[in-house]
Amino acid sequence: GAEHGIDSDGFFDLETQPKKVAVVGSGYIGIELAGIFKALGSDVTVFTRTAHILRHHDSIIGETMMAEMERLGIKFVHNMSARGIKRHEGAELPLELSWSTTGQEGVSSESYDCVLWAVGRAPNTKALNLGALSDIEINRTGHIIADEYQNTKVPGVYTLGDVYGKSELTPVAIAAGRKLADRLFGGERFAESKLDYVNIPTVIFGHPTAGTVGLTEDEAKKIYGEDGIKVYKTRFTNMYYSLTPYKPPTAMKLVVAGPEEKVVGLHLIGRGCDEILQGFGVAIKMGATKKDFDNCVAIHPTSSEEVVTLR
Repeated sequence: GAEHGIDSDGFFDLETQPKKVAVVGSGYIGIELAGIFKALGSDVTVFTRTAHILRHHDSIIGETMMAEMERLGIKFVHNMSARGIKRHEGAELPLELSWSTTGQEGVSSESYDCVLWAVGRAPNTKALNLGALSDIEINRTGHIIADEYQNTKVPGVYTLGDVYGKSELTPVAIAAGRKLADRLFGGERFAESKLDYVNIPTVIFGHPTAGTVGLTEDEAKKIYGEDGIKVYKTRFTNMYYSLTPYKPPTAMKLVVAGPEEKVVGLHLIGRGCDEILQGFGVAIKMGATKKDFDNCVAIHPTSSEEVVTLR
C-alpha cells in the first residue's frame, strides 16, 4: 500500500491541508516537512526506525531538535518498521498505517489523511540505459561511480550531483558542476579544478533551524581517538526570546583535534544558526584552530559571539 502515501514531491502537490499526518522517516526531509505541517496546524506524528532523529548528525542537534519538536506537539514513534497502508474510501481519515515496534509483539495501526514517505531516494538512473556503456560502473545503491574529478571510466562521461552519491545537496551539485566546467573548458589554469567534498556546511531547516560542518563528536573520536579531541559546548537562550513566555533553546558544539586544537566540527541549533554557519564554514575550510576563534573579538549582543567565547 505504499502508493497511498506521498513523497516530498507530493507535498508540493497538496491542494488542502491534511488534518492528521504520519511522516515516516527522520532525516532532513522528514524533520523539515514535519515542522511545516505542524506550523500550519496539522496533527503530526514522526515515525523513525531508531530511538533517534537526524542520526547522521551530531547528537546535540538530534537531541535538541527532538525535544523542541515534542514541545511543539509533534509526536514520535521510535524503533518502528512500516508494515503497510490500507485505504478506506469515504473515511475522514482514510489511510490506515500499520507498523511493528522492536521489542514488542504484534502490529500497531492508526489512521491518517496523509502519509508522507521520507525514507530516502534511489538515484534515477534506470532510464539512462547505462548498460549500453559497458565500462560505466554502478554501485549497489544505484549511484554512478566516478573519481574525484567526476570522471567515469568512459571518456567524456561524467557524474555529479545526487547520482554521484556524495553530499546530496543542491549547492554541492552546482559547485561540482562549475568545477567540472572550469576543468573541461577553462584551459590550463583550471586543469586540476575539482570540488573538495570535505567540510561542506549544511543546514536542516527544521523548527528550530540547525547547521553543521565537519565531523561529529563520534566521528572525530574514531579518527583521532578519545584522547585526541576536545569538545566545547554551550546551551543558552537567544536574546530574541528574553521577554517571551517560552524560551526556545540554542545549543552549540565545537569539536577540535590535536595539540593545536584544529577545528574539525561545528554543530549549531537555534534561531539564526543557518546564517551563522556560512561564515564559520569559511574559517573551518581554511583550517582554523580554537585559538583563531578565540582571537576573534565577539560581536555583542549576538548568538554567534558564543562560538568565539567557548570555554
